[in-house]
Amino acid sequence: MAELKKILIPDIGDFKDVPVIEVLVQVGDTVNVEDSLVTLESEKATIEIPSPHAGVIKEILIKAGDKVSEGSAIMAIEAAMDAANKDSRADANTAQEKSTNQPIKIAASDNNQLSSAQLEQSVKPTEFIQKAESSSEFKSTLKAHASPSVRRFARELGVNLELITGSGPKQRIVKEDVQAFVKAALAKSQNPNNSGAGLNLLPWPQVDFAKFGPVEPQPLSRIKQIAGANLHRNWVMIPHVTQFDEADITDLEEMRKEFNESDKKNKVKLTFLAFLMKALIAPLKKFPHFNASLDNSVEGNVGLIIKHYYHIGFAVDTPNGLVVPVIKQVDQKGIIAIADELSQLATLAREGKLKPTDMQGASFTISSLGGIGGTAFTPIINAPEVAILGVSKARIQPVYRDQQFVPRLMLPLSLSYDHRVIDGAAAARFTTHLAEVLTDMRLALL
Repeated sequence: MAELKKILIPDIGDFKDVPVIEVLVQVGDTVNVEDSLVTLESEKATIEIPSPHAGVIKEILIKAGDKVSEGSAIMAIEAAMDAANKDSRADANTAQEKSTNQPIKIAASDNNQLSSAQLEQSVKPTEFIQKAESSSEFKSTLKAHASPSVRRFARELGVNLELITGSGPKQRIVKEDVQAFVKAALAKSQNPNNSGAGLNLLPWPQVDFAKFGPVEPQPLSRIKQIAGANLHRNWVMIPHVTQFDEADITDLEEMRKEFNESDKKNKVKLTFLAFLMKALIAPLKKFPHFNASLDNSVEGNVGLIIKHYYHIGFAVDTPNGLVVPVIKQVDQKGIIAIADELSQLATLAREGKLKPTDMQGASFTISSLGGIGGTAFTPIINAPEVAILGVSKARIQPVYRDQQFVPRLMLPLSLSYDHRVIDGAAAARFTTHLAEVLTDMRLALL
């Protein structure tokens, strides 16, 4: 017995009218629960919408280029009502009807907007890959005869399936066909006339590493592929300068430890990052150009957008790469509330359960390596922001005070800033003020 059901867009956060950049199935395809059906492109990430049912696709109601929101109908599926999958479909139906916050497969990046062309460019192995810059090219890919898993595999490599002749039954494209196409194209790319990605650079060295010793090829995660393209763009397009400084956090660290030890029943553990976020508000308010973004929306009239909200992003190290959750309205929250939210978002990030809205809207970002080590580094600005603060491991150092050297806990600060917006003097004043606040947190209340 089979039942025809409509598939709706589930809860995707606060996003509305999100463009469809790819339809991953065709009418007649058989899909399982959680197979990806369509790919959306939100402001901060790509989102793959999974199937809530197992069955056969009977009708596709949208196409590449259409815009959808929560509740939009995208497909009709003939769902088999057998005992083997009845429970899983019932659970999926309940989740969809109630619009729960079940995590959707997303390719999280930093807080940067990715166009479909940039997304594809970030994962293509070489210049031979066909760019999918228009909806017509996306439609041509849909004509290829391939399963959803093969389409997903080809999309991750940036391969246009329309260029491949399948070796399966009725010329169905299988995974081996995609791999063979990539290998053949890579061989062609080893051309001495290759100019180096159109920048008149020398071609990338082609080396057979295996002849020197054992090797182990490993693919980059989806997050690293997308983040890498954004970091490359930010480093090339933004004139970075880094201001280094130190803050005496001896008293602050003692206060933090005393609180955690005296109130062990408290479920929230105060971390230094929570204090740092709160301390940042004072210099951001005093020097508003650090809480801003360049505005080039009007041709020939570049200006500055000063933000009067304080949403602080923080980089989280996950097994798949860095992601940047955002604490909203930090200026309106106490340190305990900030620490609690930091813990929750960091846990969701490591479990891969962040929603798109959790990574949206940062006005300033912190990259903290204090728990690992290091003395200083140059963090890359998280465009469209104009500055980012790097924090390394605090160390006990001799500091000359009152005509003698005394041991103090000193925190290294690394502030990277966009030199088009901020000059060196302003950066030095910013880090000096931040150091003063960290030394005496009472200044954060002023």
